[in-house]
Amino acid sequence: MLSASPSYKGHRYPVEVIAHCVWLYFRFPLSFREVEELMLERGVLASHETVRRWCEVRADLRERPAPPTARPGDKWHLDEVFVRINGELKYLRRAVDADGTVLDILVQNRRDKAVARRFFRRLLKTTRTVPRVIVTDKLRSYRAAHRQVRPSVEHRSHKGLNNRAENSHQRTRQRERAMKGFRSVGGAQRFLSAFSGISPHFRPRRHLMTAHDYRAEMTIRFAIWDQITRAAGQPAKA
Repeated sequence: MLSASPSYKGHRYPVEVIAHCVWLYFRFPLSFREVEELMLERGVLASHETVRRWCEVRADLRERPAPPTARPGDKWHLDEVFVRINGELKYLRRAVDADGTVLDILVQNRRDKAVARRFFRRLLKTTRTVPRVIVTDKLRSYRAAHRQVRPSVEHRSHKGLNNRAENSHQRTRQRERAMKGFRSVGGAQRFLSAFSGISPHFRPRRHLMTAHDYRAEMTIRFAIWDQITRAAGQPAKA
């Protein structure tokens, strides 16, 4: 899932500053101007437009952090919700495994069999694994797409079984409100692809951990983030 080392050519700020701004924006419900203010308090003069470019234009910093487990679980939950973009209703499809790790998201105009089939194939290609079970709601397009793409995989279609995917939408709704909606399909796809990977990476199931275990786990996850952004061991300026 990781790309080659990010190129920071042309940026006058240290790698650590860029990575920290990207982390702030995707981890907390902050605007670009709020990130600018937080960095200003630390003596870093970066405009909100600069922060926006770091977070939205640089694809190499939007790569999904490596999950705690090397491979996704074998039980996948798929679901879709409505999102309003520039006054038009679109559909946000999301796939998560049994642990809640986001496997992929896709913003689409329709929710028929063709787009469901496309999402299935995209999932199989990006994860490079075949699940044991796929859980969806009772939307008929999922059933039809499943028969065409992977009929050998068990398919469970029931509204009450899909809470894992539905709960995964909640943080997206929170950010959508904080951002006062998305302005374009492409912008929504870029943001949500990054947000769905970065934000959960820094949100382990704290209620299942002791304080000591939580701090140890977060230390590991920050080290992974440093490795992805190549912040550790880089020169002071790029």
